[in-house]
Amino acid sequence: MNVEFINPFLSSLVNVLATMAQTELKPGKPRVKKDEVAAGDVSGLIGMVGPQTKGSLSITFDESLALTIMERMLGERPSAINEEVTDMVGEITNMVTGGAKNLLGEKGYDFDMATPAVVSGTGHTITHKCEGTTIIMPFTSGDGNAHIEISFDTL
Repeated sequence: MNVEFINPFLSSLVNVLATMAQTELKPGKPRVKKDEVAAGDVSGLIGMVGPQTKGSLSITFDESLALTIMERMLGERPSAINEEVTDMVGEITNMVTGGAKNLLGEKGYDFDMATPAVVSGTGHTITHKCEGTTIIMPFTSGDGNAHIEISFDTL
């Protein structure tokens, strides 16, 4: 998978959380993901398709980080993941993908985005609807961890 294609998603995630939730994420080491089990408690998943590629992106948050982001964005901290938190995760997924879409558009890539789906619960799974390798990138913060997964087929 082309790093030129992955980096806009990573930088968009860092930018969205820094801007919208005053949350600094520190990137870890990317690796190939071999299973479908999510690395956190709540995930946003969005599909993308365009002339050159199709694939999907997911962003998974630990519950502690998702609740902190909710508190920083809206001023209230729920006691657990609820409908408002899952809505927020879907919106963050949308913003990150939109930001990456803008950056990739400058490099000649174009794709349409689907509506994000959100899944939560310990041990939930994420299924990417393409044949490409899935890359997972961990991020850490003082409030919990986030993971971004990217899987694309180049057409």
